[in-house]
Amino acid sequence: MSQAFQLCILRLSAIGDVCHAVAMVTRIRRHRPDIKITWIIGKIEHQLLKGMPGVEFIVYDKKGGKQAKQAVKEALGGRTFDALFVMQVALRANLLSRVVKAKRRIGFDWKRSKEGHWLFTNERIEAKKYAHVLEGFMGFADKLGIPKDETPQWDMPLDEADWQWAKEQTAGLGQYAVISPAASKAERNWTVHGYVAVAQHLIKNGYKVVLCGGPGPVDAAISAEILATPDIIDLNLVAKTTLKQMLAVLADAKLVIAPDTGPAHMATTMGTPVVGLYAHSNYRRTGPYLSQDYVASVYDVQIKGQKGKEWVYLPWGARAKGKHLMTYLLVQTVLKKVDQALGKLDSE
Repeated sequence: MSQAFQLCILRLSAIGDVCHAVAMVTRIRRHRPDIKITWIIGKIEHQLLKGMPGVEFIVYDKKGGKQAKQAVKEALGGRTFDALFVMQVALRANLLSRVVKAKRRIGFDWKRSKEGHWLFTNERIEAKKYAHVLEGFMGFADKLGIPKDETPQWDMPLDEADWQWAKEQTAGLGQYAVISPAASKAERNWTVHGYVAVAQHLIKNGYKVVLCGGPGPVDAAISAEILATPDIIDLNLVAKTTLKQMLAVLADAKLVIAPDTGPAHMATTMGTPVVGLYAHSNYRRTGPYLSQDYVASVYDVQIKGQKGKEWVYLPWGARAKGKHLMTYLLVQTVLKKVDQALGKLDSE
């Protein structure tokens, strides 16, 4: 009897990126359930994905230093994998990949091989021009000859307890939309005035408004400012959910409004439309994958103003700089996208 193909995936962070990676893993599992998958993942990201069917997780705590690296090595138990996907170019991840024994060490193409990434691999995925991060990840599955799907699918693990918790919190709201206002970097966040205007617009159109976010100081500060306007937020869940509970809340929402942050991609995995708010990065590369038509962005104007060229003539992934770029995103621009996502306007 032939032994099962053993695949190790190394992708530690961040929430949005591991959501993209789930689509690739789901594709492999659906077409090749015989492949045994081991995923080395970050501690926080594991809280979202633990319990994913058919996947063994090995958790790496980046704050643990040498001991964390040794723990991963011990968890691997000296196994030799048929293939390793080195799906992160950061030096920390590259160095961690050295504890994994694998016949094929597959990494990114030359253009994306930063921080010595190529030194830790012996094969590279195919370069793709203007590829979304999710599509770039799919290049790893391509290297194994996995059949392609017409549209990505996500097997996100949600327990009945998570669904039940979300149902209890949102009971009585009826149709609701979620505003998740905070990214990890404050410069990615839109204005408080803008979020308040969106909430008021949603209320006028018969939707209740739920506020979501994590426990960090940026989340706390911007949510407090939004809540200072009375009678616009029906349910405040900032810092009150686990990642899985938040995922269940996002799943049942009619719409999610968020900047370039994890919840936008979490919502996408559940099929919920997202109005993404962008200025610093090209939404074609990092925006909510299934809601590209609903993105409100000033990136194109900002990058041309800074570089003197249209984005198509710049390196893929070029970012616009500046702490106040999101202030150039007009309320009316966002409201138009909200209406479009809710089916009130024809798609452009």
